[in-house]
Amino acid sequence: MKAVNENSEAKRQARKYWKISAGLSVIALLVLLIMTGMYNYYYKIKFGPEQPIPFSHRLHAGQKNISCMMCHATAATSDVAGMPPLQTCMLCHRTIIINYPPIEKLRKHYFENEPVEWNRVLNLPDFVYFSHRMHIINGIDCGTCHGNVKDMDRIIEAKHISMGFCIQCHRDNNATTDCFTCHR
Repeated sequence: MKAVNENSEAKRQARKYWKISAGLSVIALLVLLIMTGMYNYYYKIKFGPEQPIPFSHRLHAGQKNISCMMCHATAATSDVAGMPPLQTCMLCHRTIIINYPPIEKLRKHYFENEPVEWNRVLNLPDFVYFSHRMHIINGIDCGTCHGNVKDMDRIIEAKHISMGFCIQCHRDNNATTDCFTCHR
């Protein structure tokens, strides 16, 4: 009888151990899934689309304190900020770190008169008219829409640019909310 009780006690202990092990395994799996999801979310948020030539805004705009307008000069004079021409990059990289592989690639594009096909980060729908010039003239800081670019290596869509976002900004700054201002 004692052997039967010991056997049944061993089975109870084995079931208890199995339940605890299964429970801990499920918890570990859930934690792993949550951490993987958070990592993927953070990675996508922290780093925008990969570009053909890596460019760090954190280095240029942040550490080197180069103004947005140095590279995106057309933002003050036209509706489109646009990508800077390679000549702008070459103002510095004609002589600075020319043997760094990404700069070598940039220089190759420049000297072969070959444009760089940058991957677009922000894209407004065709039915929306937006003027960078008008916003700069009215003293709107670039970071209002683009976020803190000085902390970004690769540019991300820091703010979700939507009609609601724009309308709220116009209201906050006593700007027109007439539909035909943005929808022509």
